Amino acid sequence: MAAHSLKTMLTAVDRWYRRQGRTLPWRIGPKHRDKGAKPDPYLVWLSEVMLQQTTIPHATPYFEAFRARWPTVKDLAQASWEDVSAAWAGLGYYSRARNLHACAKAVAELGAFPQDAAGLRELPGIGPYTSAAIASIAFDERVAPVDGNIERVVSRLYAIGSDGTEAGWRAAKQVISTRAQEMTDALPAEGRAGDLAQGLMDLGATVCTPRSPNCALCPVWDFCEARKLGEQLRFPVKAEKKAVPVRFGSAFVLTRGDQVMLVRRPPSGLLGGMMMPPTSAWTDVQADDVLAEAPGEFAWERVGEVRHVFTHFALRLDVWTAEASSRSKVEGEWLSHEDALAATPTVGRKALALVLKATAKRR
Repeated sequence: MAAHSLKTMLTAVDRWYRRQGRTLPWRIGPKHRDKGAKPDPYLVWLSEVMLQQTTIPHATPYFEAFRARWPTVKDLAQASWEDVSAAWAGLGYYSRARNLHACAKAVAELGAFPQDAAGLRELPGIGPYTSAAIASIAFDERVAPVDGNIERVVSRLYAIGSDGTEAGWRAAKQVISTRAQEMTDALPAEGRAGDLAQGLMDLGATVCTPRSPNCALCPVWDFCEARKLGEQLRFPVKAEKKAVPVRFGSAFVLTRGDQVMLVRRPPSGLLGGMMMPPTSAWTDVQADDVLAEAPGEFAWERVGEVRHVFTHFALRLDVWTAEASSRSKVEGEWLSHEDALAATPTVGRKALALVLKATAKRR
């Protein structure tokens, strides 16, 4: 794309973002930026980590709760892991929560967030995309973050496709990143890299959507090579998704009156350090003797199955329940129903909810 056309396109994105950009709780809009307001890197970082596995509507209440409870990175660094993990419940892999806590401690020791992508990459849990996003949005470093929205917009603008294989898609992503960086490098001296990044993100989220792009409302429709070809929906050409493997296991929900027993999982691995009902190992096939791994010899009753999809596999858990007496000796922590539901991750809450529903029907 010619230099003058690229600058015209960037101006169009900027004008559109000023009029149509989303209002988000972690964002400082362009009009406030014009008046000297600066984004808080702590809030930018927090939002980016939360949004890695979920949507804005789902993540926003969590973000607001974290900001209210731990308004600064120093506050978060001083929080206990138990409090952070409980507050994270429902936001996806707990390795991200562990990295979030570790990163907060590292930043507190440094005194502030590094102000460039290279420095940010040295922090726990911050990879290439997140470092670029924070550096761009919080510090206006001229580095291009490429999330799914920007990936789609740039792919369509330049009609960047692939052959649908893993190797082809990796090559296409590299070209997309190069084009995105060229756009960032072409910003005028007074341009803000953070505004461009967020403008492209919003454009992809609200106009250049995956299945029904509204080209009539797009500020850069005249530059879009995919639109000129009449093949907007063909881009980006990603690799075909592989079937998600299924694993099987059992969850054992032990009750005692109005309490349930939870145990803390080992600190490493999936759901590391989280409170959960005791479970069997998760295997490729369902075990024949599922009660062999139950926590104690009780009158276990199967109440159903819950399913949960992680990033790399789907889990099917048979849910068993039994009533313990006050004299029963088992290793775990007894919590009220409400506290147990609040303390467990999503898959644990599904198992608990199934048992509580079954128990309520019997009463």
